[in-house]
Amino acid sequence: MEMTKHTQSFFPLLILSVFLVGSSMAATENVIKDDILEWVKNDTHRFLNAVIRVGDLNRTVEFYKECFGMQLLSQKDFPEKKYSKAIVGFGPQESHFVLELIYSYGVEKYEVGTAWSHFGLQFLDIYPVVEKVRQAGGVITTEPGSNGGQQVYAFVDDPNGYSFELLQRVPTPEPLNHFMLQVADLDRAISFYEKALGMKVLLKYDSPQDKFTIAMVGYGSDYIQSPVIELRYNYNVTEYTAGNAYVHAAIGTSDVYKSAAAVALVTQELGGKIVRPPGPNPATGTKMTSFLDPDGRKTVLVDNEDYLKEIKNNGQ
Repeated sequence: MEMTKHTQSFFPLLILSVFLVGSSMAATENVIKDDILEWVKNDTHRFLNAVIRVGDLNRTVEFYKECFGMQLLSQKDFPEKKYSKAIVGFGPQESHFVLELIYSYGVEKYEVGTAWSHFGLQFLDIYPVVEKVRQAGGVITTEPGSNGGQQVYAFVDDPNGYSFELLQRVPTPEPLNHFMLQVADLDRAISFYEKALGMKVLLKYDSPQDKFTIAMVGYGSDYIQSPVIELRYNYNVTEYTAGNAYVHAAIGTSDVYKSAAAVALVTQELGGKIVRPPGPNPATGTKMTSFLDPDGRKTVLVDNEDYLKEIKNNGQ
């Protein structure tokens, strides 16, 4: 896909301005910074998918369908590249946050690590879900209960070792509700996602007795009605293992180049780095960019219109 003259020039000019020095240049830089960071707040973001690696694609798909009630939205094999992928979720990719499962030929096991924690799923009644997981060979790591609070929940592991928090709530548009990332500095992480991606803090909770603090960040006004990232800081813990199982989350944007420029600015202040400059994917033409946050967690930003076109083309 061809880039407009505006998007071709915007990103390099902005990055150049960040490193310019001098009073007049600094003033120009501040104007550009304010403009692009204000734009981010009003961009049309949406959580698109989370990508994870699995050791048995068919078994994983059946587990998610049978136990969680997910749908198989698409499945495709790429023998020339020696991998297969499947998309599963609770509704169409065009409108729902989904999981993309990747199976690489001959690789049966991955290390989940401790940096990524779990996915959150919402159900009207979690008790039968827990029993389905048990019968299907999953592991119940926390039996259903409320632990003295109002929220009924459970934790289960799928056959790959991925953890899922099951939350008992009234039906919502997005049953795949959140994923948790462990962070070394919660205030820094919150600031990064607010400035670089235009997210808002929808809930913040401190538990001194359990020695952790969490923050739900995302879009919209309700952390139950729309997908969010749960950022968790464990007291005095500053290092986590990345593993090689969880890959990244993808978020839609109306302009990949402006978004990349904003991320580049924020990384100068808070850390992190762009690992894929903005531009079309050679294989699909979909414009995208990717970056690491200050804790090294990867996010991919994808052009909203290109994403919908790619889904449509894959369905043909």
